[in-house]
Amino acid sequence: MFVKNAIDLFSELGVRLRGFGDDSATRGVVNAACRANGWFTPAEVRRAVGAIARDMLSREKLEAWLANYPAVPVATPRRVLVVMAGNIPLVGFFDLLCTVVSGHWCLIKPSTKDTVLMEYIVGLLRDIDDSAPVEFYDGASSVDAVIATGSDNANRYFRARYAGIPSLLRGSRQSAAVLSGNETPEQLTGLADDIWAYSGLGCRSVSLLFLPEGYEPMLQMPAVNGKYKNNYRQERAVLAMQGHPFLDLGAAVAVEQRNFPTALSRISYTHYKTLDEVAGWLAMHDEELQCVVTECLPHSRRASFGGAQSPALTDYPDDRDVIAWLAGLH
Repeated sequence: MFVKNAIDLFSELGVRLRGFGDDSATRGVVNAACRANGWFTPAEVRRAVGAIARDMLSREKLEAWLANYPAVPVATPRRVLVVMAGNIPLVGFFDLLCTVVSGHWCLIKPSTKDTVLMEYIVGLLRDIDDSAPVEFYDGASSVDAVIATGSDNANRYFRARYAGIPSLLRGSRQSAAVLSGNETPEQLTGLADDIWAYSGLGCRSVSLLFLPEGYEPMLQMPAVNGKYKNNYRQERAVLAMQGHPFLDLGAAVAVEQRNFPTALSRISYTHYKTLDEVAGWLAMHDEELQCVVTECLPHSRRASFGGAQSPALTDYPDDRDVIAWLAGLH
């Protein structure tokens, strides 16, 4: 498939995804997706689909993005298996998009937690063009390369399972925010979204805050999923029994520590004296980081307040250029 045809395909998909959830048919898809994954909410499913349509599938953005890659489409298409995570709605879509616009055939292995939405998307693509190079993996066919995303344990399995073929593998990552102490109320509202959107389950969800000495930001928690609240109650009880100090944020706990939390409903925070100190910590822990929300420090994966959950086409996971990797497959 030529890049022009791929742009036609995905820009039309973007058109068809506009207003997703506004009619009875797509509301049915939303409800089915939420039944299949109790962490999904209707509002967040709609949000995820809307962000993809807006930030990834406009013709202008697709053209500008792909203009940077003269090597695509590739001369020899390969069969690329995409093993998807299911922590947030359609989190695996970007790899599907990259694979197809690069000129390869995409074999999808969706998470059981996000099959409903992925089946809907593939159905739309086939309706637009029945020759679209996308299909669900049958579990047995040979593949030439793999892109796989999952937990650190899953990542170790991927390394063993796909050792003989080119592979782009991703494990667990988390995100941090660095505050100056001069943030506006609007920026703090955006930060709350960066922390708690999608129940904090995304790799771009902020879970560690760097604060200047003496600064305690006032964060207003948005409404969270009932499953997240249950997790919070358990975490609060454990910390109380252990006599471990914490701040109760209403549906999450904040603990002073300079490392990423291991519990979903726990937010870490730490105070710093200088920004150089923070920059050093970020550099030392780069392999744990997905993005950094800040306006007071440069970073290769910096996001604006309120922007962590809306990655652009060039915000590659783990800072690995997926299109360049796909273009190099032989």
